[in-house]
Amino acid sequence: MNTAYFIAKKLTTSSKDKSSISKPIIKIAIVAIAIAVIMMIVSVATGIGFQEKIRSKVSSFNGHIIISHFDDNVSEVSKTPISKKQDFYPKFTAVEGIKHIQAVANKAGIIRTEKAVEGIIFKGVGHDYDWKQLQEYIIEGKIPATKKEVSEEIIISEYLANRLKLSVNDQCITYFLKENDGGRYNIRVFKIVGIYKSGFQEFDHTYILGDIRHVQRINKWNADQIGNFEVFIHDFSQLKSKGEAVYQHTSYALNSRTIEEKYYFIFDWLNLLDVNIIIILVIMVLVASINMIVVLLVLILERTQMIGILKALGADNGLIRKIFLYHALHIIGKGLIWGNLLAIGLILLQQKFEIITLNPENYHVSVAPVVFNPLHIILINIGTVVVCLLVLMVPSYLITKISPVKAIKFD
Repeated sequence: MNTAYFIAKKLTTSSKDKSSISKPIIKIAIVAIAIAVIMMIVSVATGIGFQEKIRSKVSSFNGHIIISHFDDNVSEVSKTPISKKQDFYPKFTAVEGIKHIQAVANKAGIIRTEKAVEGIIFKGVGHDYDWKQLQEYIIEGKIPATKKEVSEEIIISEYLANRLKLSVNDQCITYFLKENDGGRYNIRVFKIVGIYKSGFQEFDHTYILGDIRHVQRINKWNADQIGNFEVFIHDFSQLKSKGEAVYQHTSYALNSRTIEEKYYFIFDWLNLLDVNIIIILVIMVLVASINMIVVLLVLILERTQMIGILKALGADNGLIRKIFLYHALHIIGKGLIWGNLLAIGLILLQQKFEIITLNPENYHVSVAPVVFNPLHIILINIGTVVVCLLVLMVPSYLITKISPVKAIKFD
């Protein structure tokens, strides 16, 4: 029995027969599997990379959870102040997994220059603001000083800088409307010390960042009054549960919502990427499986006489099916090796050289982000092998229908 197995394996794996019909079909199958694996790995790497990058950008400007006053204000402007004297500030110890909490306040205004006028939202930040979240988006200059006396330094987006014809070290005049004061306004002269570019229109077209004490003075708030708190968590996958926990540990006068709730239209769009990834995976696995079915049927047809001889020697159907499945696995393995090498190479090239660029107005990123995750690659490979072998069990059943006498006479 073992002798028959090794003889058959040698016959099925031999590549010296130049007249073999199966040779070009096997090569096509290897190429098809390699392409399918490349598509699956790259689609998962880009899809997850895209989701993580967008989530990172949104949370960098808003935190993961926003705590604000429980009122009907749905705008970005802070209207009702909140006291900084809260049990959860400056350390949110009541909920595990909280990385950082910071106090901010927003104020609507207008920047006017000799050549242009732009409406903006001044985001006031204090000494507790984590600038590391925005550091990667600052393309010129530095972050403004907010720790000592009231600072006149601000950072604005590249979009606003271009529209207003401003650059680093320029000064700009900003007008803030006074609340409940007959349409009068406050004037502030700021110095631009930095320019950022997030690629997100919702932020780049609107926000400038500076000292929170300007907002407090314009709104006639006390030094311990702010607009809202931004909470950062360690694990984004726990956003929903942490958001509920934060809500439970804040007073009845405060409301909290996650960035998924605030920017639901963005995250609904991101969730569609999961559907796209699943569709691509299913299609590519089907392509690989169909190719392998064709290869296996051709091999069975081409080796019909060999199957008859093996049966005549006493080999049972199970053993012969294993021989052909072993050969199919050998073909799948070649396709996987080439597919993995090329896919990983493409991912690493994109990470290092950023070859593929995107229009930030449509995709919110200027470069196609990719994530290299070995676990995802391993799972794709295992899934491809398992699905292909399971599918091949059906055509391999054809071997049981082959009669030894007729097979030996087959030509």
